[in-house]
Order: sequence, then structure tokens, then C-alpha cells
Amino acid sequence: MTDMTKPSHTDPRCLLALMIGLCLTLVTVFGAGPLAAQQTYGLRAGDTLRVEVLEDPSLNRNVLVAPDGRISFPQAGTLSVSGRTIDAVQGDLVGRLAPSFAAPPTVFVSLEKLAEREVRPIVQAPPAPPAEDPVISVYIVGEANKLGKIDVAPGTTVLQMFAIMGGFTKFAATKRVQLRRADARGIEQVYTLNYPAIEAGVISAGRSTLADGDVIVVPQRHLFE
Repeated sequence: MTDMTKPSHTDPRCLLALMIGLCLTLVTVFGAGPLAAQQTYGLRAGDTLRVEVLEDPSLNRNVLVAPDGRISFPQAGTLSVSGRTIDAVQGDLVGRLAPSFAAPPTVFVSLEKLAEREVRPIVQAPPAPPAEDPVISVYIVGEANKLGKIDVAPGTTVLQMFAIMGGFTKFAATKRVQLRRADARGIEQVYTLNYPAIEAGVISAGRSTLADGDVIVVPQRHLFE
């Protein structure tokens, strides 16, 4: 009697669909980790954000989260971002920028760089090397050409700091530059610096020396300023 049983063959299309499904599963499992972490990360002072506006590339830039937990952005002003997620900050920027565009702009915010974290050694550290020259840290925020934490020598003056940070952008309100400094009680004092007057030698504020932890904020100029 002839054996009528035929060998079974798997449909190639089924195999292809199975392989595609497996690849998508692997991408979902292994590729979503960093993105999910970035979406839930709470921002902190010292972090650097990358902000891009699709409708106006001239606004694209990196912004530093200042020690007070704020960022400054052209046409959006100052925003408090400490402890907030990137998605929340992105939504705020869209709302702040919307009045400057015919329709709400397309804004992309990403985490460019994490703030430096203090690493505590588990074992006893070796003897410290000879002390280096002392420095103070000054933070630059807003419409300056060089942003972030800048270490300078003690005794550096305001005018010297303007040169170190590379001057100002075209959006800068140079007559309303702010120097923010905390006093011995931790209360912030805000001083207004008129750069054109300092440069012309009309006022002597440019000779004032900076202190460790000072924050220089260069605000955005108004429309007819």
C-alpha cells in the first residue's frame, strides 16, 4: 500500500512574520530603556539641555540649568525646571514661544549633558597632591556666548568676566545684566550691571571682583530695547 502521508512544510511567509515580530520585540525591550529613563528623569542644577525649534533654527542652543534651578531662553524668558521632566519643560517652552509664531512651534528638548556628580571613594583616598592654584566658580546663564560654570582666579573683575564669557548674543539686554550673589545668611542679592556704561568707563562696577558661586544672568532684550 502506498504511503499517502506528505511531509509538512512551514509557509515562508509565516517564518518572515515571526522573525519581524521577534526583531520588534527585541527593539522594544532593549531600545526603550534610555528613552524611558530620560522621560522620567528629574532635572537638577548643572544639567545641560539641548533645545531646538523647528520653525526658527536661530533659536537652537544648549541651555544650562542654573544653581537656582532655572533656565533662560529667547522669547520664553526664565523657567523653573528643577525636579521636572524633559517632556514637562518642552511643553512649557511651546506655550511660552507660541505668541511669537503664527501657530504653536515644534520644540524638541533633550538632555545634552548631566551635571557632574560627586563620587565618594569606597576605600581611603591616597594622599592629596600638592594644592593647585585656588579658583572660584562663576555661573553664566542667558544671552552670553559662553554659558555654564566657568572657573576663574580669585580677584577676577566683572569686566574681565565679560571678556572671558565671550561677550553677548544679539538677543542680549546688555543694559540689564544681573549679578546674583547669596550673602552670609543665604539671601540672594541681585545687582544690575549696565555693560555699555561699564565699557565706556562711566561707572566703576566693572572693577568689582566676583565671588565663588556668583551667577551672571544676561536677560533677553525687549522688542524695542
